[in-house]
Amino acid sequence: MNAPARTALVTGAAKRLGREIALGLAAGGWQVAVHYRSSADEAQQTLQDCRKLAPGLRFESFAADLADEAAARALVPQVAGRFGTLDAVVNSASLFQHDSFTTFGADSLRAHMRTNTVAPIVLATALHEHVSARNGSGVVVNLLDQKLWNTNPDFVSYTLSKAALESANTMLALALAPRVRVVGVAPGLTLTSHMLTQAQFEQLHRLSPLGRSSTPQDVAAAVRFALENASITGTTLLVDGGQHLMKFDRDFSLMPETK
Repeated sequence: MNAPARTALVTGAAKRLGREIALGLAAGGWQVAVHYRSSADEAQQTLQDCRKLAPGLRFESFAADLADEAAARALVPQVAGRFGTLDAVVNSASLFQHDSFTTFGADSLRAHMRTNTVAPIVLATALHEHVSARNGSGVVVNLLDQKLWNTNPDFVSYTLSKAALESANTMLALALAPRVRVVGVAPGLTLTSHMLTQAQFEQLHRLSPLGRSSTPQDVAAAVRFALENASITGTTLLVDGGQHLMKFDRDFSLMPETK
């Protein structure tokens, strides 16, 4: 008899990296709860693509504003109620807005902390409560950033919120053991943004000891590895082509273009 399919909640799975993680898990035999905040159409597309990859598995979407602590707390019970169980949470949703120390303020830091730090902690503890009640086990993967190991002064509130999550990664691994493992995955430059031209992105993507940074598929594969390797907890996998080994004075999106 085949073991029942495992279920993972992937936050921010409607678009970008969260979508790629959801697709990678679907291809690997995981059922996925596709979380989104406002991108309903994109979430439905992720669901359709997951179902094409794994027609025999279940994929459902869930809307929640993770900046709202009550909504974040309700998400795990909602997913577990729909699927019957929940085995993993992948915290991919993230607020990424630019500020510097000249524009920094408490409002910006609070906004980033609510989504990037508070929500992942709330979801991790909710998963622990769920699996403990079932005498089971689970795993949390928190998406971090190579810039925590390669500090620059840009995107102050975002960086502080991710640094707090990296510390929480260790603390949660201790607090939630042995029921729940907690693992970080820290990509390098993986996807372009509105702040980069395609030529700039391609140039910056090559800035690493390996000559390439992470691709979405690399990150998705690392997340799946972290979910499925039962001996990993309290550490972070840096998936960045070695970019964290190089010193960058600015964030990628603010580095001057070179000829």
